[in-house]
Amino acid sequence: MVEPGHRAPRRLGFWRTALWGVLVIVAFFVGQLVPIGYFVLTSPGALNSIEALKQALNNIGSSPAIIALSAIMGLPGLLIPLYFAIRSTRLPFAEYLGLRWTSWKNLVLGVVGMVVVLGIWELMSGLTGHEEPSSNFMIEMLKAAQGDGTVWLLVIAFCVAAPISEELLARGFLYRGWSDSFLRVPGAIILSSLIWTGLHFQYGWFGLLNVLSLGLWFGYLRYRTHSIYLTMVLHGLNNLAATLQTMWLASGNG
Repeated sequence: MVEPGHRAPRRLGFWRTALWGVLVIVAFFVGQLVPIGYFVLTSPGALNSIEALKQALNNIGSSPAIIALSAIMGLPGLLIPLYFAIRSTRLPFAEYLGLRWTSWKNLVLGVVGMVVVLGIWELMSGLTGHEEPSSNFMIEMLKAAQGDGTVWLLVIAFCVAAPISEELLARGFLYRGWSDSFLRVPGAIILSSLIWTGLHFQYGWFGLLNVLSLGLWFGYLRYRTHSIYLTMVLHGLNNLAATLQTMWLASGNG
C-alpha cells in the first residue's frame, strides 16, 4: 500500500533499461575520453597536422598515467545518467542498484566460485597453449608504470574504479531493470553478462569466453545475495590478481 503523498515506484522495463543503458555506456566512454582530450589539446602542435596528432595519440597509448586517469574518469561519467535513470523509478539509488553488503559466508562462496571458474580457464589455456594478445600490452604498460612510479595509479584504475563502474552498470542497473522485465532473472543474468563481456573488446575470443563465464557467476551472486558490493569486491580481487601476475611477468620472472 502506498502512503498518502507518495507515488508508487515504477519499473523501467526492458526497453527503458536498454535505452538508458546505451546512454550510460556512452557517458562512460565520454568520461574516459576527457583525460585523453585534455592531453591532446595541451600537447604542443598536436592539432597542427595529422602526423602530430598521431604522435600525440601514440604517446597516450604508452602513458600509464593517462590510461589510468581515463579508466578512473569513466566512473563519474557513468554515475550522472545512472542517477537520473534511477530517479525516474522513485526508488532509492542504493536500493535499486543493490548497494548493500552481504554475509561473510557469501563472500567465501563468491571467492571459491571465482577461483574455480578462473582455474578452469587457466587449465584450458595451458592445455591449448593459448595466450591473450592483450597480455603483452599490459606487461609493457606495467613496465612503463614501474619506470615512472605510477603503478599505484594503475592499481586504483584497474582494481577499484573499473570494477565499481562495470558492476554498477552490469550487475547493478542492467540486471535490476531486466530482471523486472519479461526476461526475468535468468535472462537478465545472461544479457547483462553479454553486455559486460562486450565492453572487454580488447580481448580475443578466448578471453571473452573467460569474461562471460565470470560475468555469469557474478550475475548468479547478484541474484542470490542482492548485493553488488560483493561483486565489486570479487571483481576488484580478480583484477588485482591479474595485475600482480602481470607485474611479476613484467619484472622478467615469467
